[in-house]
Amino acid sequence: MEKAQPVTQARKAKGFGLFKLRAKELDDGYLDRTPVFQFMLLSLLIPMWAAAASLNNILITQFKTIFTLSNVASAFVQSAFYLGYFILAIPASRVIKRTSYKFAIITGLVLYTVGCALFFPASHLATYGVFLIALFAIACGLSFLETSANTFSTLMGPKDKSTVRLNISQVFYPVGAVIGILMGKYLVFSDGASLEQTMASMHGAARLAYGQKMLQQTLLPYKYIIMVLLVGIFLFALTQFPSGKPRAAKTQKASGAKIGETIHYLIHNHDFMKGIGAEFVYIGMQTAVWSFTISLAMTFSKSITERDASTFMVYSYIAFFAGKLIATSLMKKFASSRVLGWFAIVGTLALIYVMLVPNITAVYFAVLASGLFGPGWPTIYSQTLDTVKDKRYTETAGAIIVMSIIGGAITPLLQGIVADKTGSMSISFVVNVISFALVGIYAFSYYRKHQTQN
Repeated sequence: MEKAQPVTQARKAKGFGLFKLRAKELDDGYLDRTPVFQFMLLSLLIPMWAAAASLNNILITQFKTIFTLSNVASAFVQSAFYLGYFILAIPASRVIKRTSYKFAIITGLVLYTVGCALFFPASHLATYGVFLIALFAIACGLSFLETSANTFSTLMGPKDKSTVRLNISQVFYPVGAVIGILMGKYLVFSDGASLEQTMASMHGAARLAYGQKMLQQTLLPYKYIIMVLLVGIFLFALTQFPSGKPRAAKTQKASGAKIGETIHYLIHNHDFMKGIGAEFVYIGMQTAVWSFTISLAMTFSKSITERDASTFMVYSYIAFFAGKLIATSLMKKFASSRVLGWFAIVGTLALIYVMLVPNITAVYFAVLASGLFGPGWPTIYSQTLDTVKDKRYTETAGAIIVMSIIGGAITPLLQGIVADKTGSMSISFVVNVISFALVGIYAFSYYRKHQTQN
């Protein structure tokens, strides 16, 4: 006799792909098991956008000296970058809704490639604004990638493991971040005296010519990134993926939701809005700490060069990687929001030390704080997405969570203002102390409401 079908039925994946999908899609859009090849391919997108984000920390230091910028002005590197995320997230979600996650990912990879290519004319024109346009273009591509890949990752297996799955994917972030920093350290920064000391003794045409030469070095990492992106486009084009969408034929109402209806639903979902606020604060804090770690190190010793100080960013991303592994392991035994709360408490204390102790040991506590960022983004993302019970709104909800990345454009500016007004890079970390404390409050609030039974 034929076995009775479960309430949630399986669907076969459709569409072209040389690398076939070895899992079945359920009615709610999740898979019955995790397809290893597709999941790994998705996860490998994460170091691609991590490398771009970590290179921003190199560019901030390089541009600040070459263009003689204040801390606030140099932070516009992050503002241009994260503004692209903010503007393109909703359009990316609409592309996903009308086409597929796979198509949106390929679109993102193409836009990312175009943005990297813009560094070539930017390095020749040698104006700060043109570099900001190139960074904005890169972020437009990354907005497509994050809007699609993060949500898609949560769907690549059984629903009850969605948060753990996204945390596993995000373990690859620090790998890409380290690669980005190392490319910046050895391809952008020069050996010998710091760029600031070298250019301080130059004037007029000599200073302009040397600045032009240093700007030429900024495009070198992007040459290698373009090569990897072209391979990525090829692999995704040849791989079969599930739709990642709930079956739309159950009721007429499930056939699709208008953008206005979706926004109304999400705005009135208080748990969703709390998650958006937490993600905004978290991303802003993470971006600000990483933006100014190199500057913090250089304030404590004139003998530390940009290349030397960038080593602390390598340590930061290694700590971030370790923090993700530890957090993912702890989440197998404890509720994810509880783990996030514990990390936030210790992280807040570490940043208080950075703020109050103006010597080189503060940089090591900034590294420690980076390790405690580990569970932040994927945990808040997945928990916030889980609050959306009507799955017709999933794509747009994921896009709005990605839009909260705009915090990365704002918090570094706030920290730059504090640094410029007080004349102290150490004191400016008070912005991040407050931010991590707010993340902790969100985590324990979520735990009390949703995960006390775990």
